[in-house]
Amino acid sequence: MAESGMCVRSSRELWTILLGRSALREPDQIEAELERNGGRLLQGLSYYNTPSLSSAERLKADKDVAQPLKDFGLRISKLLGLDEQQSVQILQCYLQEDYRGTRNTLKTVLQDERQSQALLLKIADYYYEERVCLLRCVLLLLTYFQDERHPYRAEYAGCVAKLEKDLVSNYQQQFEGLFNAEAPTWETHGNLMTERQVSHWFTQCLREQALLLEVLFLYYAYFEMPPSDLLTFARLFKEQGFGQRQTNRHLVDKSMDALVDRIGYFSCLILVEGMDIDFLHKCALEDRTEQHQLSSTQEINKEMDQMLLAFGDICHHGPVLLAWVLLRHTLQPVEAAAVVRRLGHTTLQLGVFQYLTDMLQALGNTCTASTARMCIYGLLSFVVTSFEEDTLGSQQYLISAACEVLAAPSLAELFWESKPNVGLEMVLDSAVGVFPHKTGPLLQLLTALLADKSTAKRVYMFLDKMSVYTEVYKHKPSDVLSREDETLWHRKTPKLLYPLGAGQTNLRMSQGCYGQVCVGQEGYVVRWDYSYSSWTLFTCEVEMLLHVVSTADVLAHCERVKPILDLVHKIISTDWTVSDCLLPLTSRIYMLLQRLTSVINPPVDVIASCVNCLIVLAARQPGKVWSSLQHTGFLPFGSTPLTNMAQIMSAEGMKAGNYGNLLVLIEQPRGEYAVTIAFLRLVTTLVKGQVGSTQSRGLIPCVLLVLKEMLPTYHKWRYNRHGVREKIGCLILELVHAILNLSPEGDTPSLQSLCIYSLANTEAGQAVVSIMGVGVDTISMVLSVQPGSNDGPGQVLIQMVKLAFSVTNNVIRLKPQSDTISPLEQALTQHGGHGNNLIAVLAKYIYHKHDPALPRLAVQLLKRLAMVAPMSVYACLGSDAAPIRDAFLTRLQSKTVDLRIKVTILEFLTVAVETQPGLIELFLNLETKDGNDGAKEFSLGEWSCLAVVLELLDSELQGQYWCPPLLQRAALAFIHALWQDRRDSALSVLRTKEKFWDNLSAPLFSTLPSPAENTEPCVLESCAFVMKIIGLEIYYVVSKLEDSLKAALKRLSSQRRYEFWSQYVKELVCAACEGEEEGVRSLPESQMLISAWRTLLILSTSHSDVMHLKEDSVRQKLFMDILEGTKTTLSTPQSVACLRLGSMLATLLLILLKQWKRSVSFILLNVLQADQQLMERTKAKLFSALISALHIQGLNDITQLPQLLLCVCETVQDEALALIDSTRHTTQRNDSQEDSMETDVPRSVQKDQRDSVCVLALHLSKELCGLDEAGEQWLQVMRKLPVLPSVLSALELSLRSTHNLYFTEAALHLLLTLARTPQGAAAVAGAGVIQSVCLPLLSVYEGPANGAPQVRAFSRKPLDAPCWSGVYRLCLSLMESLLKTLRYNFISEALDFVGVHQERILQCLSAVRTVQSLACLDEADHTVGFLLQLSSFCREWQFHLPQLLRDYTGVCAHRCLLCSPLKGGFLFTCTYLLHSKKMLHHYLQAKNGEALPQGPRPQRVVPHTSKEQPLVGEREEAESKALQAVQCSLLKILSKTLATLQHFTPDCCQILLDQSMDLAEYRTLFVLSFTTPAFDSDVAPSFGTLLATINVALSMLGEVESSAQATGTQSLLMFSMENCFYVLISQAMRCLKDPAVLPRDKQRVKQELSSELSTLLSSLSRFFRRGSPSSPAGGLLPSPQTKPTPLGSKLTQEGQEPFIQLVQAFVRHVQR
Repeated sequence: MAESGMCVRSSRELWTILLGRSALREPDQIEAELERNGGRLLQGLSYYNTPSLSSAERLKADKDVAQPLKDFGLRISKLLGLDEQQSVQILQCYLQEDYRGTRNTLKTVLQDERQSQALLLKIADYYYEERVCLLRCVLLLLTYFQDERHPYRAEYAGCVAKLEKDLVSNYQQQFEGLFNAEAPTWETHGNLMTERQVSHWFTQCLREQALLLEVLFLYYAYFEMPPSDLLTFARLFKEQGFGQRQTNRHLVDKSMDALVDRIGYFSCLILVEGMDIDFLHKCALEDRTEQHQLSSTQEINKEMDQMLLAFGDICHHGPVLLAWVLLRHTLQPVEAAAVVRRLGHTTLQLGVFQYLTDMLQALGNTCTASTARMCIYGLLSFVVTSFEEDTLGSQQYLISAACEVLAAPSLAELFWESKPNVGLEMVLDSAVGVFPHKTGPLLQLLTALLADKSTAKRVYMFLDKMSVYTEVYKHKPSDVLSREDETLWHRKTPKLLYPLGAGQTNLRMSQGCYGQVCVGQEGYVVRWDYSYSSWTLFTCEVEMLLHVVSTADVLAHCERVKPILDLVHKIISTDWTVSDCLLPLTSRIYMLLQRLTSVINPPVDVIASCVNCLIVLAARQPGKVWSSLQHTGFLPFGSTPLTNMAQIMSAEGMKAGNYGNLLVLIEQPRGEYAVTIAFLRLVTTLVKGQVGSTQSRGLIPCVLLVLKEMLPTYHKWRYNRHGVREKIGCLILELVHAILNLSPEGDTPSLQSLCIYSLANTEAGQAVVSIMGVGVDTISMVLSVQPGSNDGPGQVLIQMVKLAFSVTNNVIRLKPQSDTISPLEQALTQHGGHGNNLIAVLAKYIYHKHDPALPRLAVQLLKRLAMVAPMSVYACLGSDAAPIRDAFLTRLQSKTVDLRIKVTILEFLTVAVETQPGLIELFLNLETKDGNDGAKEFSLGEWSCLAVVLELLDSELQGQYWCPPLLQRAALAFIHALWQDRRDSALSVLRTKEKFWDNLSAPLFSTLPSPAENTEPCVLESCAFVMKIIGLEIYYVVSKLEDSLKAALKRLSSQRRYEFWSQYVKELVCAACEGEEEGVRSLPESQMLISAWRTLLILSTSHSDVMHLKEDSVRQKLFMDILEGTKTTLSTPQSVACLRLGSMLATLLLILLKQWKRSVSFILLNVLQADQQLMERTKAKLFSALISALHIQGLNDITQLPQLLLCVCETVQDEALALIDSTRHTTQRNDSQEDSMETDVPRSVQKDQRDSVCVLALHLSKELCGLDEAGEQWLQVMRKLPVLPSVLSALELSLRSTHNLYFTEAALHLLLTLARTPQGAAAVAGAGVIQSVCLPLLSVYEGPANGAPQVRAFSRKPLDAPCWSGVYRLCLSLMESLLKTLRYNFISEALDFVGVHQERILQCLSAVRTVQSLACLDEADHTVGFLLQLSSFCREWQFHLPQLLRDYTGVCAHRCLLCSPLKGGFLFTCTYLLHSKKMLHHYLQAKNGEALPQGPRPQRVVPHTSKEQPLVGEREEAESKALQAVQCSLLKILSKTLATLQHFTPDCCQILLDQSMDLAEYRTLFVLSFTTPAFDSDVAPSFGTLLATINVALSMLGEVESSAQATGTQSLLMFSMENCFYVLISQAMRCLKDPAVLPRDKQRVKQELSSELSTLLSSLSRFFRRGSPSSPAGGLLPSPQTKPTPLGSKLTQEGQEPFIQLVQAFVRHVQR
């Protein structure tokens, strides 16, 4: 027994560590393990001793082992023939790793005879596996100790150096001992040693023999074998018959043949390797054979001769004899000639080359097999070099062996780098000699020689430049001339080598070509000296097959074409760049596939090769392959459009295609599935290509065939070979897995929805459940019987089960929510007796040790089911619940178990806290007892998961390899789940644990690297969980916090950790925003930490005493960091994630502003009064945040508003003065050009930017002005500071120089806000706004802007885009607001403004007819609004500006001043364009010469990334919205214009009632015409214009009645009609009372108006009976001075609109 005592690491665990599958992955850890276990590795199987009295006595005296274990250990010792102490050690390891029960059940098992016998047999299996794993560890070391690419090469090499001395002798003795061991019997080993157990023992014996020989072979592959050892091994293997003369050969059965053959293979390889043929070949080439170690061992050579002469009865002798023949022929060619001849004959009789092929195929693709291929490569190379190929037997056997050898990638490169005409290159030359008469040998060799891109190019060039063309003739053709001896032919005429049609690809042998002739059994073999490309020849071969596909020659041509297709597949999969050159070949594969699959007896091997080629093409060009495949009829297809899932599942209109027929008619009866395997790979490749929705919908029939016809039944098909069933299952699940991992598609149904529905509701899902139900025991059994550890059916089965787990997990995750449970969910969660349900099977995968991913995926699926399935996992586990819990906790406690398994277990428990109360109580395992006060007290049980979690949180253990940050994060997530779910019993235990709060809060005191350095995401999550846990504890248990938690919170304050985390979170926000466009991998974790920090700060506002967050300086730091983070997030465009972060931080800002009332003024004042240069950026961010906060929620409750206003105004004043200096300096510098000698530089260069301090200060001032409704605070500020003069001075300078656009807009917005209150308006007017704005405003639209000439045409920029035309509109609004507020006190200034800008006003109103951009209409709207206010003072206007009035009236003597701008039909222009949408659409495009104006659109977070044109429907919708926007603007202009006209026409009531009214005061506005004027005619407005306006408004009322914006539009229309009627009545009465109008015209007015108005009244009555909106005369727009309702109310019925009553009264008046 080893001296390390009882507690040693098991061999299986050691093997897992050396493989790198455990938590020990650092090189120094691997080195320590090898150092600790080096002795065991050197001893090998002799590490396990036989029973002895001394060992039994030591075990009896050992007090650390319980007596029941001692007794059971003695039983194990007798059954296995193992040392007593080691037996107990094996028992302890088994209980730790593989026992599937609890400690309590173990006592019962040991006492029950029947159960204890079953346990004995399981321990025997465990012991056998331990022995195998020990040998596998040595194999692993010998495999990789010289591999430079392996991460542990140095550690492996150091261990091998220590093992080198005694390894061979020890392992040779062990091999001999196993070979000669007597089989155990029931007399010697007890009653349990039955025949079955003896057979099991012998199988284990054979497996160990094979492993020992494999170790020896690998050893001698790297170390030289002495000649004496060669003789010893030769004697040994001869006596044992190369494994076939076993001492217990009577126990050999058919199942053991593979192991016996494996023993023979390695026996043969050891002897061949011992002869060192590689070195012998090198010595022979350099003529120094005497340096070979066997050249001077004459006695050993003779004894070997005598021994090998007796060989020949076993196939394993062949390679040994062949190697010895080579050695003797090379070293003593004369003396050993007879021996060489005799042994060579025996070698060929044994079929040595066929044996080599079988041996290498049996060894598979393991590393040992690669070493064996190296050994055989040297042997074959020397054989071909030393002997004539004709003497070596069949060429095909030799080529097959060579191809199998060259399967090792390194050998292909070695082949191409070797000297010509040496070694296997001679085989290649002989294959070229019969090409293309026989294409198979050459193509088979070249396919094997393809290993990487360099070899692929060599193969391509080799075949592209062929110089020999071999043909076979049974009779001499007539078109050649020959010598007399028939050794040379000369072609008389050119010849096409393939009988193909004209215009097709062909080879043409020219006239005069010479060929060497050799007469053989087949006839004349002619090797023409002809240069050609084999790729062209291959194309011709494919064409020939296409021509003869329906004839009897098809099979012969298929034999020629299949190697071609295999070569094409291999070369394009190795080097894709060659594919363009092979296009003539690959493009014909589709036609070949179509033709071959439609014949009666299709050649499935050729079809499979075709599909394999298409798989490689589809990986690079999925769209092209898919479109070409659709024309072949090979894939399943649908003949009707796919509209819904029910139609798809019914398979209505779907055809299986040629593949479906081939599967049913050919492959299933034969049991061979090459085409099916290729088909599944092809469909998977096409799915992964994700070309688009068209391809996806086209693939639905293919996927449906797989889901409906293959997945549910594939396990029932007939199979000729083992492993094919599992391979097909894997490929089906890989296809489904690829589909479920596609990004979601918009189309319905999609491939993903089809898979989800099929797996959830059909037999396909049941098939997947069956795969998952294989169970850990079945997998263990399959692994135990396969010869190797890394390649075999066990790995395929594991992969299939893993895919089933992943597929099921994804289906449950993606399945649409439904009230009904699906069949899949029912099968997953149904309860079965004795743990037979799937939940128990899934949980038991935790016992699997070979592949860490298998238990991890099983637990992940359990987690998913626990989240969504309505069932109790605890109930499903039944009696296995406690053992499975123990297994889970054992994995968590282990320091070598793979980290991801531990993390997954903790994630499962985290989910179980909320969804599985019974299960989590089982894992918590809390024990209760009555306390002193009568309440229950809880403590941790022996198998509580909390003990493991607390250990993971121990701060002293952090940084250890078994507790990395990812595992700590999972533990903290579990603790957080307990707190969030309020598991009081667990919380009470955790709170009172020593150092719990210290360990928990440790992450908050750690120093994290900068976020820019890519901190591990799990570290961020860990800190977030800690913050959340502390927050929950403070929130729920604020009055009874533990002292340790209080101390931790105090340390947070005293150690300045609040400031640290505030700074870190700010940097994290900035990093997240900067890297969001690049897709930062830790963005979700960053958001989680920011959210947790936010929660903690919110708690601090109400629990500042507990959290020790009272200092104003600390609060200022926190506030400013949050402010800067908020600004960063909100300034990142087009980012949803940043907007979410900004929303969180902005809300936090509001809460802190509201809660920290006493501190906020301190914060603001400190910032605002700080030095400008240092705090300018901070000010800007603060202003931006305050503006955002004011937009969301007012801050009326801030008591320091006067102080804040004063600080902001000081900033505004300073910035305005600085801007004046900067602008003057810039202007002077531009004027003086390069010759300027100016040295007077302003204080600081102020930049006019949207986010500059000056602009933001103005905007903030505007917002605060809105809060101060009374205006008292502003008056106080203005008395203290000359803010307005400074702003107006800067504004005047900016307007004159057309600089500082953003400042100008912000200043005008501030003035507009002030002008809404009487005090503010008076202050603005008194500060000289008209002097600062009126004349300088001319520069905006007359002079250059910022150095660029200002375009006189009206701007078509979006309305919200900053521009100087927008500044002009703001000035109009300012004049309007001031005039409206100040009335007569501002009339003179308003008239001055009109006089200065009269040309622009006239130009704007006339432009409405020709320029219908929204900017133009908006300016017209502002202009008309200003004139509406000014029209209230028409007498003052006429008095102050008589000359201006005469200029207006001179244009149209009979119109009023305001109507002069309307000359040419301005009023009717608006009316007509409102009425005719088609005309408006045409007019916009025809007049403007461009597309429709863009209506206001909501800003989108994410822009369109596609450059495709919008669809027709979208285009029409956009045009409709644009037209609606223009119509709305026109309607506003029309309504204001009509309201203005009321001031230029007599008052209705007065003119109706007052007979002595002075008509000369009012001029006639409309001519006496009642026809509707033409749109393009330049005529004066008439009564027809007003009537047409009323008709249009009435018709539009009916149109917009049902639309979404009906209310606002209807109000405007009603207002327009009311004013139209008012102006019409007033002007009509003015005409009727005017003595200058002829009586005839007056009569005409009465008749026309009576008729027209009666018709309009009847229409209005019908409309009002349905209900109508009231006129907005008193609210939306300014109302006229006199309201026309009193008269109408007396004349008509009650319940009607007042203006309708007025119209009815007028109609009755004119009818009298």
